[in-house]
Amino acid sequence: MSHVRPLIAGNWKMNGLTSDVDAAADLAARLEGRAPASRVALCPPATLLMEMSRRLAGRGLEIGAQDCRAESAGAFTGDLSAEMLVDAGARLVILGHSERRTYHGETDADVAAKVAAALRAGLEPIVCVGEDEAQRDAGRAVEIVTGQVRGSLPATLAGRAFCVAYEPVWAIGSGRTPTVDQISEVHQAIRRDLVELFGDDGRYPPILYGGSVKPQNAREVFSADEVGGALVGGASLSARDFAAIIQSF
Repeated sequence: MSHVRPLIAGNWKMNGLTSDVDAAADLAARLEGRAPASRVALCPPATLLMEMSRRLAGRGLEIGAQDCRAESAGAFTGDLSAEMLVDAGARLVILGHSERRTYHGETDADVAAKVAAALRAGLEPIVCVGEDEAQRDAGRAVEIVTGQVRGSLPATLAGRAFCVAYEPVWAIGSGRTPTVDQISEVHQAIRRDLVELFGDDGRYPPILYGGSVKPQNAREVFSADEVGGALVGGASLSARDFAAIIQSF
């Protein structure tokens, strides 16, 4: 796994109609011939997975989904299995995002079950962790994040491709970003946990930073220790802004 490349992934969240796939094609055009230092992925709503996969085939952008159900099939109205996401063209999946943990009450155990489902279907999981503002202010950021890492990553990840995304909840969509030292502290702690959990295999999975990443601060964020890419929210909806972030790595 020592050849693992960094990853910069765009999370479109609940944004995007079929017409917005043009923005993804625009991004691919902006990156053509530039050989970015990282892998690049877009994670649109599930309704766009198939069309985006078709339009971007062979253009250097990977396609990911935003969540999956732990079960492979069954009476779960409105949910999507990892196998369905693969069938629609996804190759990665975001799991345990703070919005899922907050609005849907997902626990670390729920996230771990979804990670196992992603592996079962052949998806690469991007597992999200992060503290809220009260936890940060109480000096518990590292404690909370490392607890989520240990609770959300099953042992079956050993030797498999995956990423961890550190997203301080208080920074998402707020325009606020932690300092480089604060990012480094948490990313270093995550790396230590990955090595403790997976041995030498834990040295290689990229640790992404997410939380109000934009062209103006991307280079500074990427300078922090153990930052192996980014999980980008709102800025990934703009081909120009997202391309600028990618080229900052």
